[in-house]
Amino acid sequence: MARLRIGSRGSQLALWQAHHVSALLRERGHEVELEIIKTTGDKITDVALAKVGTKGMFTKEIEEALAEELIDLAVHSLKDLPTELSSGFEIAAITTRENARDVFCSVKYNGINDLPQGARVGTSSLRRQAQLKAVRPDLDIHPLRGNVDTRLRKLEAGEYDAIILAAAGLNRLGKTQLVKQVIPAEIMCPAAGQGALGIEIRAGDSVTRQHLAFLDDPASRIATTCERALLNKLGGGCQVPIGAFAEVRNGQLHLEAIVADPDGSKVLRESRDGGDPVELGESVGETLLRRGGDAILEEVYGQGIAVPQQP
Repeated sequence: MARLRIGSRGSQLALWQAHHVSALLRERGHEVELEIIKTTGDKITDVALAKVGTKGMFTKEIEEALAEELIDLAVHSLKDLPTELSSGFEIAAITTRENARDVFCSVKYNGINDLPQGARVGTSSLRRQAQLKAVRPDLDIHPLRGNVDTRLRKLEAGEYDAIILAAAGLNRLGKTQLVKQVIPAEIMCPAAGQGALGIEIRAGDSVTRQHLAFLDDPASRIATTCERALLNKLGGGCQVPIGAFAEVRNGQLHLEAIVADPDGSKVLRESRDGGDPVELGESVGETLLRRGGDAILEEVYGQGIAVPQQP
């Protein structure tokens, strides 16, 4: 069996993801080594992610290690991977998806509607901020960076009345004690690819691709391909106020998508069924642009927030 070197970020959640994939590979008889790689996103911890504005900020250094053959595969949160990979790489597998939705965490309150007027809510995501503001314009949204433990600690210390996190990360780490509400996608549309892991390899490395084939989940691949096609059409990175959530319903692929003004004053929602994931994602993206999404995104990019650059 093969000796496989996995590259991963060093955060608690990234390591959980890498160890999860390692365990599945070891079950198949492979020898696995783990290389921890510090990325740009890990080094910049005092600035809201949306203001950093680099596509691939959690993947660039890992891809460099792949290109230099220091590692054989990289395990990413799929939502961190740019929609257009550099030509030297491919996604060999997209794993079975965890719950893709966002969750409301609080010590005192049971949901968004229970928060008092002017409550302080933590999130550094423009996508979450915009959708929160759309339903509760009175809320006081504050930036929140750090790993999952740091964020939960700040919540428990009373720095925030509530914080919004991804269900997937909390479920994987077994830290769901403060989850009070799983927010429906119709209220808070998740980020494209949220809850899925993308396993990246060097383009054309058919041997490694073969070793990883068993990890590829067809349903996750179809849904996230659709979401990423939409994101690509809109030219957005993972920090732009764009949401996309696809799932198979009654044998048809259903896509919910949003483009929103960061202050929540305008949220464009579009949902549609289709057969071909790329076609569905692109056509919904086209509709959102035509309905005014282009003006919203131009303004976001014009403010120097989340300018989409390839790594």
